[in-house]
This record gives sequence, structure tokens and C-alpha cells, in this order.
Amino acid sequence: MPDASLTTTELLTQYSSQLTKDLERNVQEQDQVRNEIEALQSRLLTLQHDHTVLATMQQALESGIPLQQVPVSATGQGYDLPAASAAGGARRKQQTPTLVALIRAYLAKQSEPCSAAEIATALSEAHPDRVIKTTVVRTTLEGLVARSSAQRLKQGHSVFYLGLEKDGDQNADDSGEGDDPSGERFPADR
Repeated sequence: MPDASLTTTELLTQYSSQLTKDLERNVQEQDQVRNEIEALQSRLLTLQHDHTVLATMQQALESGIPLQQVPVSATGQGYDLPAASAAGGARRKQQTPTLVALIRAYLAKQSEPCSAAEIATALSEAHPDRVIKTTVVRTTLEGLVARSSAQRLKQGHSVFYLGLEKDGDQNADDSGEGDDPSGERFPADR
């Protein structure tokens, strides 16, 4: 019977090795799907912003505002909000900093990398009048990483972010005008 116990041990070793490989592959696939979801969320925010801009442009055209009075700038579709129809919204946005401005300011004050959940919690506590969701913060952070305004650091399965700008490096882009829902800015003209 010694052969039977040796065969059982070999089978256990083989199954254990295969399970380890399957677990690693599963974790990798989860990371890949998570990244795809984040990219799709970012794309959805851009599409929603473009829809709002296009609908506003259409409304401005239908209301008879001459096109020369409707300043446009480049976004995903080549338009930005008309100044005339967005005047009230611009005033409100100037009083309320964008999410990207809040995240940049928060990261600039941190000496250690932070997770999206930590940032969302800190911003929610600092701004109880705003609903700040971790998923939106994560999407906004990924936008900052894409624009080289933040750095993504992975530690195991955790992702942390570190700001690449200091408080003084922020410019007037954080005024809120021309931002999409994630706080992303678009150039004033192309």
C-alpha cells in the first residue's frame, strides 16, 4: 500500500499547485475587470457631460441665441457650455469647488499615498453638504493619473494615490467652468 499513499500525496500536490494557479489567474482577471469598469465609468462620465453640452447647445440654438454669442471650446464632441445659458451655473460653480479641485488640494497636503476610500471619507467629513462617493473619487483620481497630476501606486491588491502637484501649482482651471462631472478640464480653444 505504500504506492497508494505516494499517489495520493502526488495528487494532493498537483491539485494544490493547480488551485494556486487558478487563484492567481482569478485575481488577475478581477484586476483586469476592475480596470475595465473604471475606464468605462470614466467614459460614461465624459459621454454624460457631452450629452449635457450638446443639449444645452441645441437649446441655445432653438431659443434664437446668435451663434457668435455662443462661445464654444473643445470637449469630446467639440463644444462647451454657452456662457449666456450657463451664467447662473458658473456663479454657483465658482462658489463650490469642483471634486477634482478638492482632490488635488487634499493630495497636495498629504505626505503619504492615500486610497480612494480614504480620500472620499476625508472629503465627505470636510464637506458634509456634498455627496462624495468612493467610485466617483476613484474615477476622478484615474483621470488625474492619466493627466500626470497624480501617481497610482499598487501595494498587493490595494491602490493608493499620491499628488504630483503642490498647493501653489494649481491654476485657475479649478474654477469649475468647463468641468465635466468628474471635474476634468478641457482646453479653452483648439
